[in-house]
Amino acid sequence: MSKKPREPLDPQTIDALYGLEPVFEPGGPAAAVNAAEFVSVQCPYCGERFETAVDLSAGSFSYVEDCQVCCQPIELTSEMTDRGAFVGVIARRAD
Repeated sequence: MSKKPREPLDPQTIDALYGLEPVFEPGGPAAAVNAAEFVSVQCPYCGERFETAVDLSAGSFSYVEDCQVCCQPIELTSEMTDRGAFVGVIARRAD
């Protein structure tokens, strides 16, 4: 008895088989959305401006990042519209 070669499984079947829910599919519809953006931030300690990448894939955010110039901790918080569109970043002293 010879075995027939198995047909390749499509991504949806594989996801269902293993209970996976893909978050990001390269080349898929979500790939057109820019998940990360570089923004200019002014340090509230030393006043210097620097560029940093922010992840927009999860919507609003708030986290602490060190200033690239003086190394002080800066709390970065997103500004969003009522519809959830990214407006900008607010930088505050973390002390």
